[in-house]
Amino acid sequence: MLFCSKQFFLFFAAVFVLHWTMPWHRLRVVLLVAASFYFYASWNKWLALIICATTCMDYVVALGIERCRTPLHKKLLLGVSLAVNLGLLFYFKYANFFLDSLREALEAAGASASLPVLQVILPIGISFYTFEALNYTIDVYRGRMPAERNILHLMLFILFFPHLVAGPIVRAKDFLPQVGRRKRRDWPRFHLGVQFFLRGLFKKLAIADRLALYADPVFGDPGQFGTTSLWLATLAYTLQAYCDFSGYSDMAIGAAHMLGYKLAQNFNLPLLSTSISEFWRRWHISLSSWLRDYVFIPLGGSRGARWRTYCNLFITFTLCGMWHGATWSFVAFGVIHSLMLIGHHLFRDYCGRRPRLDAVLQTGTGTALRIALTFLCFALSLVIFRTQTLASGVTMLERMFWPCDGKPIPLYMHGYWITVVVVALGHALAAGERWKDLVYRLPVPVRGLGYATMFTLAIVLAPAAGRAFIYFQF
Repeated sequence: MLFCSKQFFLFFAAVFVLHWTMPWHRLRVVLLVAASFYFYASWNKWLALIICATTCMDYVVALGIERCRTPLHKKLLLGVSLAVNLGLLFYFKYANFFLDSLREALEAAGASASLPVLQVILPIGISFYTFEALNYTIDVYRGRMPAERNILHLMLFILFFPHLVAGPIVRAKDFLPQVGRRKRRDWPRFHLGVQFFLRGLFKKLAIADRLALYADPVFGDPGQFGTTSLWLATLAYTLQAYCDFSGYSDMAIGAAHMLGYKLAQNFNLPLLSTSISEFWRRWHISLSSWLRDYVFIPLGGSRGARWRTYCNLFITFTLCGMWHGATWSFVAFGVIHSLMLIGHHLFRDYCGRRPRLDAVLQTGTGTALRIALTFLCFALSLVIFRTQTLASGVTMLERMFWPCDGKPIPLYMHGYWITVVVVALGHALAAGERWKDLVYRLPVPVRGLGYATMFTLAIVLAPAAGRAFIYFQF
């Protein structure tokens, strides 16, 4: 049930009307739990039941952790939660990957291998709700929040349909208190939710899906296209990935606001970052902050020797790459970003000892160069991220940097450049933040007309064949 489909619009309209017409808060919670279960079960009811079962397990485990008096028993209960949640994630997402890798390694060593291939369906959004469940039990274990007494509240935290399948990754200590608070109709909040949702819809349909028309043919067979086409496709996919995922996050945040809930910000103009470190503070914020709090810092963070910090960064971002998917391309994507982060730390220390160089980099021209270099590094890493295999990604990078002939992109390029300009202008307006004051000063009828125009443009400019959100596969 895609956010940009008629089915979802009808579903959300029904939930919205029922939610705000019900006079009892507890009944509203029941409605949202039931609607969220239906939302996921409309794809696969058996996998929806698995989510409910693991949530019930985490409910019991968290209560047990809170009541235990000995650290050993608490650790054992936490281990149960980690084993079940990570075990399901491994089985559904990584089992075949490791079996295939083991078979290839044995064959390369000259040994015959006949390993099974598991016939499993990858649950949509499993990486997202697994991290949310782990966040809950780990925070209860650490004493950062009490265990939830109402199982429906915990069920809503995991199943809440706006963030269920592609985030943002929600923290229990932020969401659960909202479930217990009685909701009141709030026009400014509804207005904010509509803004978020329409902005995300426009990003997805009018920008991401259109740029996919230019990127998909090239990434599908990069060896057939020339150097110029490969660079154009890389730019197209970079903007597509950003608008697709940030568009989904905007729609999720907007839908939650319209139901009286607040989800965390997930993107903050990451394509304007001046370094790769800053980029990861702006891109997929809910994931990068989760990895910081539950992987990087427990490993030691940056408290030890410099080499230890770099090892922790390497481990954390290698896991970040694996979180995205079970292929060597995703692992390589994580390794590349870990190396870029280590390189940035080294360069930052180098500049710290050279005040003149640092001053030049802080000028307007230096800042523009840093933004351009960060954007280029991210775009090139997405070549590995997007291609079907690691070998295909390496081939594409070779053809990008070693001029070669090939087919041009088989589409008119006017629409391509118009879309790129629209993205650039949108970033320029958002960076200044003056558009917010302008929007709220407009009369309500003018704002309504603007929203209707944005909705119409999103529908009209959307390609005939709709595409699922990129991050549904994670």
